Amino acid sequence: MSESKRYFLELSYKGTPFHGWQIQENAFSVQECIESAMSTFFRVPMVVVGSGRTDTGVHAKMQVCHFETDLPFEKEKFLKAINGILPKEIAIHSIREVKSDAHARFNARWRSYVYRIVFRKDPFLDELAWRCFYNPDIEAMNKAALYLLDFEDFECFSKIKTDVKHFRCQIKSAYWEQKEDELLFHITANRFLRGMVRTIVGTLIEIGYHHRPVEEMKQIIMDKQRVNAGKAAPAKGLYLSKIEYSSEIYLD
Repeated sequence: MSESKRYFLELSYKGTPFHGWQIQENAFSVQECIESAMSTFFRVPMVVVGSGRTDTGVHAKMQVCHFETDLPFEKEKFLKAINGILPKEIAIHSIREVKSDAHARFNARWRSYVYRIVFRKDPFLDELAWRCFYNPDIEAMNKAALYLLDFEDFECFSKIKTDVKHFRCQIKSAYWEQKEDELLFHITANRFLRGMVRTIVGTLIEIGYHHRPVEEMKQIIMDKQRVNAGKAAPAKGLYLSKIEYSSEIYLD
């Protein structure tokens, strides 16, 4: 019997038809689809572990998961076959062998999200962006976003019912970018809480529409009360965009 090897898969998905990444009872998830396709390919039950969860309706331009197998296979044939089995909303882009103790979740150094806002009706973007009717004050939102870099406890932006042991996150960058007819919010951190990015976006948009002063962002974070933050932005505009790992974990 050959020795088991561990692999990282890089993939993307349109989150619209899924109840998030994680397997759950009576719900259609991305993880379930991938495990089912993998089990079909290898003809044995397979388990994949993701870099983290995405909520219902959230998309991923880059997600990473790992799996183990002692079965021999050719990578190119695997990629063609697995993409043929998976639904059109999920695509596996690459497979790389990693060290036996490499972990898609625990070895992730930084995670990045992008939130996408559009201002005109577009049938091709209806499920892929949040349409707002008025342009917000981007300068005010960027000033407010800078407060995120001064703190580590973000309980105020987390969903109330969650199983985390703490609410600390190290945010590396957070800013808005105007790009043609779109407004993009970029945020990078070592970890994110459930619903965190969408609530940050919703709060910043309220500041951008001058419903709250810029300085209120600081007080919201310090108070640690979810009720004080804004309404969460719709899931359809959120994308997991990048997962960063040390190159040392890869074997090919």
